[in-house]
Amino acid sequence: MHQDETGSHTGHAQDGFRFPISQLTITTVSLVLCAMAVRGLILSVRLHPQKFFFGQNLRHVRGAATHQPFQFSDLEEKICTPDQLRPKPDNSALVFGKYFTDHMLEVSWDSKRGWAKPVISPMHNLQLHPGAKVLHYAIELFEGMKAYRGEDGCLRLFRPDKNMARMLSTAKRSSLPTFDAEEMIKCVKRLIQIDKEWVPYSTTSSLYIRPTFIATDPSLGVASPNEALLYVLLCPVGPYFTSGFKPISLMADPQYVRSWPGGCGAMKMGANYAPTIYIQKQSELLGHQQVLWLYGADHQLTEVGTMNIFLFMLNENGERELVTPPLDGLILPGVTRLSLLELAREWKEFRVVERTITMAEVIQAHEEKRLLEIFGAGTACVVCPVSSISYQGREYNIPRSEPSLSQRFLKTMSDIHYGRVQHPWAVDI
Repeated sequence: MHQDETGSHTGHAQDGFRFPISQLTITTVSLVLCAMAVRGLILSVRLHPQKFFFGQNLRHVRGAATHQPFQFSDLEEKICTPDQLRPKPDNSALVFGKYFTDHMLEVSWDSKRGWAKPVISPMHNLQLHPGAKVLHYAIELFEGMKAYRGEDGCLRLFRPDKNMARMLSTAKRSSLPTFDAEEMIKCVKRLIQIDKEWVPYSTTSSLYIRPTFIATDPSLGVASPNEALLYVLLCPVGPYFTSGFKPISLMADPQYVRSWPGGCGAMKMGANYAPTIYIQKQSELLGHQQVLWLYGADHQLTEVGTMNIFLFMLNENGERELVTPPLDGLILPGVTRLSLLELAREWKEFRVVERTITMAEVIQAHEEKRLLEIFGAGTACVVCPVSSISYQGREYNIPRSEPSLSQRFLKTMSDIHYGRVQHPWAVDI
């Protein structure tokens, strides 16, 4: 190969023919590359036709792909007629989750059109195909929050942003679509406003709020859902435990495990709860109220029933210490748990520690008279003291410090819930 007079590169074929590479070879290569590009474009259009719209359609396609979240401003309301209104139970008859208000909120979603408009309508049964994914693969999640009627007559929510953040986290883990938390809270507030007379006129009762998210597409096969329904139910409730604020006994059996590393123990999905019901029944047969869930060869404490667990104790240096298991993926990041930790740190009266706790440590502290109190915490019951733990054939009676820290937490939280004190955690409806 050499350069000719014009500066063009030339080469020799076997028969001696000279050809200009700049004109023939480069042109041929260009044609081949163009053909390959066109073929690739055609193949891409066949595989992903939604990506290849141009001009005026481009913005529409981008909007469809991102699926804009539903908006409170689009909310439709279908109010009950007088004959559709349900009778309201007396506060004295309220039990957890048995009574439902007149209306519900629904927002449907599908993978092609995205979110539909939110709708508030009279309470009704859902219509689901027998093949709906929620019925076969448990693609479902829920939240638990409350509205309170304050002593001043105002209605308030408690830290709804935390519930929505947890719900979005669980939705992602469940391959369900996300939504705008603030818009969802606005819709929930409006639902409560419509059913405001269902919020008990009582400082021992409240309105339980159950946002729920299910996969509804009629398709067998383990895959991400293409259709889903987000809905909200309201229930007036009394105390979670009919016995009131009384200590409960626990069964701690290491052969039963609620969660494990890499699993979904930190998510609020129904699949976490169904397997616990049988074990709960076993504890009741043995005379206990709840299960203390343990994990690992060292029998780490994780949760108590459906609550987060707290220990108030003296550490080995004689310092008072509030201890709760860390958010390491094994336990639910409870809103009440977070609130108690923040209150305790604000008080600055004792050490507040999030760390692993084992049954061996509990037993040692119990034997050395350093264990002051154990209690559970959650939205349903707020705070619940523990009276005893049954573990490996022995019953350990748990003391209660006087004055009780659990009682102090309960009073402080109740003062916020019912408006006896002004607090940023209480959100007006």
